[in-house]
Amino acid sequence: MDRVTLHDYEALSPFQIKDELIKLASAEALKANSAFLNAGRGNPNWVATRPREAFFALGQFAITESKRVMNHPAGLGGMPAQKDCHDRLQSWASDHVETPGVDTLLEVVAHAIAAFEFDADEFVHELTDSIIGDNYPVPDRILKHNAAIAHEYLMWSMCRGHRPDAQFDLFAVEGGTAAMCYIFKTLKANRLLNPGDTIALCTPIFTPYLEMPELEDYSLESVHVETDEKDGFQLTDAAIEKLKDPKIKAFFLVNPGNPSSVALSTVSLRKLADLVENHRPDLIVLTDDVYGTFVHDFTSVMGHLPRNTIGVYSYSKYFGCTGWRLGVIAVAQDNIFDLKLADHPDEIKQTLDKRYGTLSLTPRDIRFIDRLVADSRDVALNHTAGLSLPQQVMMTLFSLCELVDSKKIYQAACMELVQRRFRLLTEAMGIEVQAGEHYDAYYGIIDFEYWLRKYVGEDVVTWIKQNVHPLDIAFKLAEDYGIVLLNGSGFDAPGWSARVSFANLPDEAYSQIGTAVRSVARGYVQAYRAANNLPLHG
Repeated sequence: MDRVTLHDYEALSPFQIKDELIKLASAEALKANSAFLNAGRGNPNWVATRPREAFFALGQFAITESKRVMNHPAGLGGMPAQKDCHDRLQSWASDHVETPGVDTLLEVVAHAIAAFEFDADEFVHELTDSIIGDNYPVPDRILKHNAAIAHEYLMWSMCRGHRPDAQFDLFAVEGGTAAMCYIFKTLKANRLLNPGDTIALCTPIFTPYLEMPELEDYSLESVHVETDEKDGFQLTDAAIEKLKDPKIKAFFLVNPGNPSSVALSTVSLRKLADLVENHRPDLIVLTDDVYGTFVHDFTSVMGHLPRNTIGVYSYSKYFGCTGWRLGVIAVAQDNIFDLKLADHPDEIKQTLDKRYGTLSLTPRDIRFIDRLVADSRDVALNHTAGLSLPQQVMMTLFSLCELVDSKKIYQAACMELVQRRFRLLTEAMGIEVQAGEHYDAYYGIIDFEYWLRKYVGEDVVTWIKQNVHPLDIAFKLAEDYGIVLLNGSGFDAPGWSARVSFANLPDEAYSQIGTAVRSVARGYVQAYRAANNLPLHG
C-alpha cells in the first residue's frame, strides 16, 4: 500500500481496518500456499468443557421434567414443577451416570446448596425452568440464585487480591459490549454525564471507549490519562494529577489493559483510592475487568473504591464463550450514583420522573442499577427486560465450576496456554521481555519504535518515523506474510506498534508471527541503511 492510501485509513477503527487486512492476508496465504494467521481477534480458541457438559445434561433432565407435567403426542410439554424436583434430579442422575456432565452437575448443585444455604427444590427449579426458557426473567436484573453465585464468582475473579467489605447488585447482560452500551445510555439519560462534559480515559484502551464518547449521542470531551511501557503501564503521579481536575466527571479504564494486558499494581490502586478519598469523592469510575482471571491475585478498582465504581465483567474470554454473550454490571449497594440522583436539582428530577414514571408511583426511589435495567429496554419495555434464562443458567454453571475448582486447575491451564504462546513469539522475534507479575499475556503490544531503539539505535527510529507510515507495519504483515495484527494506534497505543492476540491461534502460529515481525523490522533497518549509504548488514 502506498503512503497516501495508508493515510486514508487513519480515521478508521482498527476493527474496520482489520477487514482490509484480512483480505490482503487471505490473498497472500492463497498465493503462497501458506497458513492465513489472524491474530487480530481476541476470541479464544479454547472452551471450558465441564460446565458445558453439565449444561447439556441439565437440559436433558429438564425435558423429562417438562414431559412429566404434560406429554402431548404432538410435542407439547409442560412447565417444570418445583415440588420435589431436587429428589427427581438425584433419581434421574442415578439412571444416567454415564451421561457426560452428570457428575459435574451433581457436584456444583450440591456445592451451591451447601455454600449458599439454598432451598434445594427452589434452586434446582430455577435451573430447570430457566434452561427450558419458558418464562421471562424474574427478577429482571438477575435470577435470585444466579445473583448469589455470580456475586461470589466476581469476588474471586475481580477482587481476590482485595475483597471489599461491600455487597454489589448485579445486572446480567449480553456480554461486556452490551454493558458498555447500557452504562453510557443510563449515565446520559440520568444527567450524570451530559453533552460537553469531560471524561478521562486510561490509555491505551479498548477502541470503543475512545470512539463512543465522540458520538453525537453523548458528545463528551475526552482527556487521555496515559500509561506507558517504560512505567510498566501503571498510573504515574502525573496521571493521578490529571484526575484531580474537577471538570473530569468520570474515569474509564480497562484493567488489565487492552492492548497492554497489564493489571494495575497495588501501588497504582492505592494512588487512585487516595485520589478519590482525599480529592475526588465525586469521581465516577468505570472499570472493565474481563481479563482479570489471567493474573494471579487480581484486584479490581472495585475492591478499593466500591462506592464510586461501576464494574463490568464478561465471561467470554476465560471460558471461551464469546458466542454465549454473558456479562454482568456490578454496582455497590452503597454508591455515589444514587446520591448523585438524589442531589439533582428539582428541574432534572421532574424530567426523570416523567421518564421513569410508568414504572413506579415513586420514580425518584428507583435506584441507579434498576434504571440501567429499564434503560436497556428503553423504559417502555422494562417488563420484558433481562438476560435470557438459558444464558443465565450457563452463567451459573460457569461460575460454579470455577468456585468448586479449589486447586484452580482450569485457571492454571488457561494461564499456561497464553504464556507459552507469548514466549514462542518473543523467542522467534529474538527479543528478551521481562513481562512481570501483572502481565496477563492475553494480548501483546509489539512496539517497533521501542524495540528498534533498544536493539538498533535512535537514528534508525528517527528515520522510520520520518519515512514509514505507522499503518505500514500491519499492512506489510498482511500483504507479505498473510498475518493479521491490529494497529496499535487504534487503541491509543504507540503509533509504530501492533496488537497481537495470544488467545486465538495454535501455538506454532506464534513462532511464525514472531519470525515475520522480525523480518519486517529487519526490512526497515535495511531501508534505513540503504537510504544512508550504509552497509546492509552490520
